[in-house]
Amino acid sequence: MENNKVAVIGSLNYDIVLKQERLPEIGETITVDGVSFCGGGKGANQAVQCAKLGLETYMIGSVGNDHYGTILIDSLKKYNVKTDYIGLADMHTGLGIVNSFPDGRLLSTISTGANYSLTIEDIERAEPIIKESQIVILQLEIPREVVEYSIKLAKKHHCYVIVNAAPSYNLSEDAMQLIDCFVVNEAEASFYGNQVISTVEDALHCCDPLFKQIGELLIITLGEKGSILYDGTNTFCFSPEKVNVVETTGAGDSYIGAIAYGLMNGLSKDEMGKFASKVSSKTVTKIGGQDAMPYLEEI
Repeated sequence: MENNKVAVIGSLNYDIVLKQERLPEIGETITVDGVSFCGGGKGANQAVQCAKLGLETYMIGSVGNDHYGTILIDSLKKYNVKTDYIGLADMHTGLGIVNSFPDGRLLSTISTGANYSLTIEDIERAEPIIKESQIVILQLEIPREVVEYSIKLAKKHHCYVIVNAAPSYNLSEDAMQLIDCFVVNEAEASFYGNQVISTVEDALHCCDPLFKQIGELLIITLGEKGSILYDGTNTFCFSPEKVNVVETTGAGDSYIGAIAYGLMNGLSKDEMGKFASKVSSKTVTKIGGQDAMPYLEEI
């Protein structure tokens, strides 16, 4: 495809990853087994994976006018993500505390910081690159009104819109119906489907009611249980690659970057799901989120 531009509208966080056996009890202090620091935020992570797969990627977001913000922008530039539309806010950069357990599970706590300073006016200023993009990717770590405006603006310019609905909050019915590809994990699918989803069978049962809220493609990621793609008629189930899991930070974001690559390159849904599973499986074999994400030649 001649135009392979992707615009990612979303969050940038400086992540502190704590490797630990368990969480402390109330009133208890424990030590961790290790700590790492890396660029994060779902938006920035997805932008990096797109860029590493060879897509011309633009990040639209906001960081604080502080040391962390500088680190995040430099990290994106290192991976050839275009940073022209990242604003500087007079507040702290978004921060993430990630608890990483030996079995690969994660817990994350985020201080939104500058991510919530992103405004509709910022998106309007970025309209020239949105207009030129084939795909626009969003997450929900930025204000709801900005997400909904961005969806509508992207569709005005005939972009394919991917929304990773994390963390979960309700979007208007009008905005939901404009979403081409809606990506959720078990917890998020439970929120939007109004039912508990803990197994593949639960997720399959939830596909049709969730799909009716959106446009073209529903994706439910299930961690070590794989993922499901559903287009309203056909259901595709994928198992993750069998690898030595070191850390799962950014695996879901890798998956979404790979989906964008698949869409851009005309892969079938079956090919796209297999490719995304392979890309995200590569990410979990290394430490460091963005640093761990694979380049196209590694797949």
